[in-house]
Amino acid sequence: MKAKIYVTLKQSVLDPQGKTVQRALEQMNYKNVDSVRIGRFLEVELNCSDEAAAAAQIEEMSKKLFVNPNIEQFRYELEK
Repeated sequence: MKAKIYVTLKQSVLDPQGKTVQRALEQMNYKNVDSVRIGRFLEVELNCSDEAAAAAQIEEMSKKLFVNPNIEQFRYELEK
């Protein structure tokens, strides 16, 4: 089973990297970009056929290692 995990900054957290990219896009004449937020994408292959067990493991891994809960949030998708 494969998990696709998306980690992003919480909406209340400023994203200086996203602002830098937005300014660069404006300088490249992409004037209609209202905002950019930068995040991370992870793929984790699990040797597990039970979807509930896989989801529990991904939740635990994300909370313990992949995400800083003070400033980040995550969501994931499971594929068989």
